[in-house]
Amino acid sequence: MPGPSKSGQALFLGLELSTDQLRATIVDENLELVGVEAVDFDTALSEYQTQGGIFTTPGDAYTTPVDMWVKALDFLLEEISRNHEVSRIKAIGGAAQPALVWWKSTPVPNFPPLDSRLPLHSQLSPNTFSLPNTPVAQDTFSHSHALSIEAMLGGPDHMAARVGTSANSSLIAAQLLRVRETSPEIWARTGRVQIASAFLASLVAGTWIGMSEAEACTTGMYVYASGGQGHWDDEVIEFIAGSREEAWRVRGWLGDVDVSGGGRRVATVSRYLVDRYGFDSDTIISSFTPDYLSTYLSLVPSPSDAVLSFGPMDFLLTSAPHYLPSRLYSVYPHPAQDPSEKRKYIVMLTSRNADVPRALVRDMYTKSWSAFDRLVSVVPPGGSIGLDDKLFSFWLLQGDSHPLSHVKGIFRFETGVKVNEFRDLRANPRCLVESQALSFRVRWARMAATGVLGATTGRARSSGSLVTSSTAASPGPGQRTGTPALSPLGTLGSGLGLSFDPYDSSTLPARILSTGAAINFPAVASLVSELFNSPVFVPTTQLDSAQITPHRNAPATGYPGRAALGGAYVARWVWGKERGTGRGSFEEEVRRLLAKRWVTSGGQPMRTHVGGETPVGSGANTPYGTRRTGFGTAVLEEEEEDALEEMERLGGDAFGEGELAVRLRTVTGSSTATGTSSSSGALPSTAFTTPDLGSASANVSGDSAAAAATANTTTSAALTPVTALPTSESEMQVGLGKVAEPDVDAFMAYAAIVPEYCRLEGMLVKALV
Repeated sequence: MPGPSKSGQALFLGLELSTDQLRATIVDENLELVGVEAVDFDTALSEYQTQGGIFTTPGDAYTTPVDMWVKALDFLLEEISRNHEVSRIKAIGGAAQPALVWWKSTPVPNFPPLDSRLPLHSQLSPNTFSLPNTPVAQDTFSHSHALSIEAMLGGPDHMAARVGTSANSSLIAAQLLRVRETSPEIWARTGRVQIASAFLASLVAGTWIGMSEAEACTTGMYVYASGGQGHWDDEVIEFIAGSREEAWRVRGWLGDVDVSGGGRRVATVSRYLVDRYGFDSDTIISSFTPDYLSTYLSLVPSPSDAVLSFGPMDFLLTSAPHYLPSRLYSVYPHPAQDPSEKRKYIVMLTSRNADVPRALVRDMYTKSWSAFDRLVSVVPPGGSIGLDDKLFSFWLLQGDSHPLSHVKGIFRFETGVKVNEFRDLRANPRCLVESQALSFRVRWARMAATGVLGATTGRARSSGSLVTSSTAASPGPGQRTGTPALSPLGTLGSGLGLSFDPYDSSTLPARILSTGAAINFPAVASLVSELFNSPVFVPTTQLDSAQITPHRNAPATGYPGRAALGGAYVARWVWGKERGTGRGSFEEEVRRLLAKRWVTSGGQPMRTHVGGETPVGSGANTPYGTRRTGFGTAVLEEEEEDALEEMERLGGDAFGEGELAVRLRTVTGSSTATGTSSSSGALPSTAFTTPDLGSASANVSGDSAAAAATANTTTSAALTPVTALPTSESEMQVGLGKVAEPDVDAFMAYAAIVPEYCRLEGMLVKALV
């Protein structure tokens, strides 16, 4: 690994207010990792008694104490000042989870004065906030209010065309409406509201920081227009406020929007941080963003890439050349661009039913995450080896994005018929993950059909990787998977009743850049790669962290959070622009700096952690694992005999006599784990960042309960996470490791079941089942 930064070199700090931790990442001028600090809410601030950083109550309420965030910032700044030369930090960027902070009217319009002799939390007590415990992104109590706003605007299409997004539970507009209608006393004593990222920036700057234009476009109240001509939607605000007079009050709460594009200084560090911790008085504060957008920036994706982030909510993001809003997706201005650049945008697909269904299925049907991964691996695609008896499941525990915003429940289908439970219980993990990935695959295709992604040729794979027929054979070892040029039914899916051709992968992303605990599972990585016919890459920081805690979204101790890293990158970019040394767009400048670091270090991989545990034989430090994906190259692995025994305990073989044993003993690349990977220790089993759900048997009847009880009587095995396959130099330069290769045969097999998935989804939307 490269040595430490030279003394005196400028440093850049990225902050991340996530659901379960407040994190800090420090990089040097070449974007080499220098320092990592974190405050875990559950352990460091145990007096708040949160689980995963949140409070949960019966129903769909998920809240978190704002005072805990303030106290965590005190702890974090103490750690930073103790372990690093803060006077060398020249710029600070950051990100935060989607949430809203409600300030009382007392400190408004001026930001509360801060005494450097006292910690922040002693000066900003819970009484400072009109709503001490604020809803977080997982909260769905505002869902009905979001639908009310959508109906007022004429439906999802009209709402999207007007404010860039359709109804969802996380809308700030919906949360405002909910508080006015259900808690008038909170409404009456409020003087200002801030998105969590602007709140965090304000604490660092010591003055009110307005939200960025990208953040404003997430609220459901902002009308975007190029050239800085966007504005708050007066009609929506008046509907939320209940009267014109109250609407003026709400407009004052929201403050002004920064329309600069994120490419300039928005403030200077506060006198409080200068006097108390020793920061340079000229330290730049760059624009803070939502965490999912900052994660996107940290991966420096190309226009043909997609960023898939697994977590409490799953996100799929990609760049777009046009602002073309639709109910099918959300669209935001790129959060880090200079006014002189041609406007760029980011489109996003979301799923609220993410970590929690995965954890529930684990508890109901398996003994551990390792067993969950094995079941996803060994069960055939579609849950059955037959061509016409595929299994589908929809785990909609919360109202989700369009078109499933009105649908809630667990739905299983076998041979096209709704069933209470699959005949073979072992199919449940595979069918769940398939349904989650298929949803993104289908919604991506519908999104591409709108034209928002631009010309297909701009997103197609290079000509060298194209094949001329859909009947091309699977690639051999080390070969690049091709892209089917024509489907068996022609170039359009009209014959299938679809608006897109499921056999055509030319409009799908060239690469999937993925983060989050679920992608640490080898079977999940393979499934995503095969479904999108795209290679999957994971940041090397996560690859190394996964060898220590593979089933947690939070990075292991000493490993950076991706959103914090994105904030540090933006801070470095803004600092370079201000000094006149920056070149080009954000992505161009970050790639240039990382390429420079690669050359000066002699081609050594980026540092993945500072302090903490060093993994042995991990995917990043040993970037050429032996695992392959796809349907080819069978590898014998005796370890999978344990999986066979587990299957036999769960019931009979519904996949055909002998087929299960063959799939278990002769493991294809999609289920083979490298022998050099280390596995995690005996850590508590968690639902990623979601608290353990405990035994699910109480909520399951019949065979499901029996399966859960039987499966959980055995000893849990540790999950063996993904490791990196051979990765190109250009991808290693930016800190990515390839973890899965696509397979054209698998892609075509999945394409064949897309029409049935869409048919069943349509039945749910129309309430026909």
